[in-house]
Amino acid sequence: MHPQIRKEEPGQCPICGMDLIPLVENAAVLNPQSIVMSESALEIANVQTSIVTRQLPVKEIRLNGKIQPDERLIQTLPAHIPGRIDRLLVNFTGEYISKGQTIAYIYSPELVTAQQELFEALKFKDINPGIVDAARDKLHQWMLTNAQIAQIERSGKVKEEFEVKSMISGTVINRRVNVGDHVGTGQSMFELVDLSNVWAMFDAYESDLAWIKKGAGVNFTVESMPGKNFSGTISFIDPIINPQTRISRVRVEVKNASGMFKPEMFAIGTIKTQLGGSKVLVVPKSAVLWTGTRSVVYVKEADTTKHVYTLRDISLGSEIGDAYMVSAGIKDGEVIVTNGAFAIDAAAQLAGKPSMMNPTPVVKKQNPASTKKDPEAMDPNMQM
Repeated sequence: MHPQIRKEEPGQCPICGMDLIPLVENAAVLNPQSIVMSESALEIANVQTSIVTRQLPVKEIRLNGKIQPDERLIQTLPAHIPGRIDRLLVNFTGEYISKGQTIAYIYSPELVTAQQELFEALKFKDINPGIVDAARDKLHQWMLTNAQIAQIERSGKVKEEFEVKSMISGTVINRRVNVGDHVGTGQSMFELVDLSNVWAMFDAYESDLAWIKKGAGVNFTVESMPGKNFSGTISFIDPIINPQTRISRVRVEVKNASGMFKPEMFAIGTIKTQLGGSKVLVVPKSAVLWTGTRSVVYVKEADTTKHVYTLRDISLGSEIGDAYMVSAGIKDGEVIVTNGAFAIDAAAQLAGKPSMMNPTPVVKKQNPASTKKDPEAMDPNMQM
């Protein structure tokens, strides 16, 4: 059957030939502005209702974000020996470096000269031991250990290639040198990060910031671990709004000793905020019809055996998940239409009842002048 086909009397659909189903019952209604729906019309429109109740208003905010490294744990691994990199033992990002691990071998003319000065000073150590200490201190400035200096003194030979050891532990996130590069003292060779603690960085829209507070709990999931839920607390809210996206970054600090969280993983977080200590009237979003300036619902009339519905203007409060808080217009215990309200409104418009677009009933008036023949009207058979 085709719902766009409507007639004033029973009959058949001119398109498919099916019998027409009565849309509105011809029954007396207590409220002349209400609309009566038949059982068959309700089934076709899949009309569903629910009882208005009072609930504790809890707003749920959904946040999208990513796992990011803790910026406080990012460190630079510098070169303490000036010279040319002959061998590089760490060749790609993502590699883990332990403290004390050899990461490169460097040829350093400055260290060659410093060793030669040490050997010359050792010849006069009995006469002037201060010269030996000064030569050793020069090598210490290039981060050579006492064991390395002692080994050089025992060998008696100038060492041309020196190993560079890492002073920190972490995962390489940026490699800045290659074999053959010349580096100076203090020049950055690698950028490392400790991933034992990470950040879950979420994007919060400007309109949601009023409900997000520092210290609030956040439950979140990550796409790579379906079925697992994690939780944390908000430790920081970015005070600056991004002018292009109109969002602020919300930070949750997460322990990551096992390494399950990896930077750039997608995360979805939820924050639940209770808006007040007392219960308020709540209606589902699907029950509300918007007209631009008005919010209306259809209320089912009580104390009647018929399916009678009346349009009601309501005043909405804050949005809480899939529902709205209501400040005026309906009462606790009333039955409202939560699905199929548009079909009921369409029937009201056809019947000339108040509807979402016509708050007052449509009154059809007959123009008395239209029933009288205008004596000055031109005869259609008159020749000009």
